[in-house]
Amino acid sequence: MPTLLMRHQITETPEVSEAIDIGQRSWPELSRAAVVRRLVTVGAQQLKRDADEERRRRLGILKDMMDLVGPYPENYLEDLRADWQP
Repeated sequence: MPTLLMRHQITETPEVSEAIDIGQRSWPELSRAAVVRRLVTVGAQQLKRDADEERRRRLGILKDMMDLVGPYPENYLEDLRADWQP
């Protein structure tokens, strides 16, 4: 069927075949080709969720670190430099 969309070929290696078999257990009504399309979409969604969760985790760590430090007191640098030798 003619299309302007990109097409991709996938060789059904043992790993790909296993993934399709697993997908067909969840979506038995779909053809193997349709399962491949669904697996690509579901996999991308999961990767996005993982990346979002990792970003939230890292931001949480940074927030926790900042909570430990807190803001510097007023005149902090001046007080620190007062002890330095010229």
